[in-house]
Amino acid sequence: MKITMAHGSGGESTSKLIRDVFSKHFDNEYLSKLEDSAVVPSSEMIAMTTDSFVVTPLEFPGGDIGRLSVCGTVNDLLMSGSVPKYITCGCILEEGLDISLLNRVIASMAKTAKEAGVLIVTGDTKVIENRGGEGGLIINTSGVGLIPDVHIIPSPSLLSDGDVIIVSGNLGDHHAAILGKRMGIQSDILSDNAPLVDIVTNLMNSGINIHAMRDVTRGGLATVLNEFAESSAVSIELFEEYLPVSSAVSNFCQILGLDPLYMGNEGKMVLSIPESDSEKALGIIKRSKYGENAQIVGTVKKDDAAPCVFLRTRIGGKRIVGPLYGEGLPRIC
Repeated sequence: MKITMAHGSGGESTSKLIRDVFSKHFDNEYLSKLEDSAVVPSSEMIAMTTDSFVVTPLEFPGGDIGRLSVCGTVNDLLMSGSVPKYITCGCILEEGLDISLLNRVIASMAKTAKEAGVLIVTGDTKVIENRGGEGGLIINTSGVGLIPDVHIIPSPSLLSDGDVIIVSGNLGDHHAAILGKRMGIQSDILSDNAPLVDIVTNLMNSGINIHAMRDVTRGGLATVLNEFAESSAVSIELFEEYLPVSSAVSNFCQILGLDPLYMGNEGKMVLSIPESDSEKALGIIKRSKYGENAQIVGTVKKDDAAPCVFLRTRIGGKRIVGPLYGEGLPRIC
């Protein structure tokens, strides 16, 4: 069996590759949880994460690979309830890359790090031969965040019966921005790449009991919620009429036959919280930077049925929503 593009989609093929290769060989009590970042002991609890970014084009409507790399790393740290502090910057430059483009990307990276309140403290640069066409750029970032002293760490295994599912904003913006740019489709859609520091900080400071949270990236909301359901052995019901999707992205999806539930984002998160905290949490998110379009989109039920996610349609129907299978086009990060 050979590696295919589907193995990088964030869907079932990615999960199988991680289970069959990386988890098998790297297995330990921290990595085996398969969270976005690993919480490890030291003089105080810290969270660590790493990610690589290979998106093309390097600049796209609403962002670029530099901003994307900081947002992706910072958001992964935030999802463990940590306070992001430090990140690294490793750049692989392909021969022929325009230095003025590289300068814009790195300046954007620095600006985004400042917005997110993190320091880029170390890095590395390598140059490789040109593989044909314009020179490319790959960025790897690793991050460290500090865990507050008195803190229950959110986890996909902690969903409870009666929980409410909240999404922090419109789905599919980043996916549509990248795909539209690559296909030459003219639109006003901008990537949502953004650090979610303000949302998470405000939620944590308010004392909201967050059972689970995850940034909605590759594989989309459907894949993330299937991971939640499997980890907690619960069913999750989504309500189509409450899913936040902009009219521009909705029209884009209709033209190309896409489903926003499977489209990647880089500035959105999903939470599972007790119903008693739901309205308070929703208000906090809506008042936070990048959270103005937040919506309650579903509920959690713990029963004897097999873990699953299903969608209650606008006309009252019900359908199973599985994880992403195969390749999710285009490469979004």
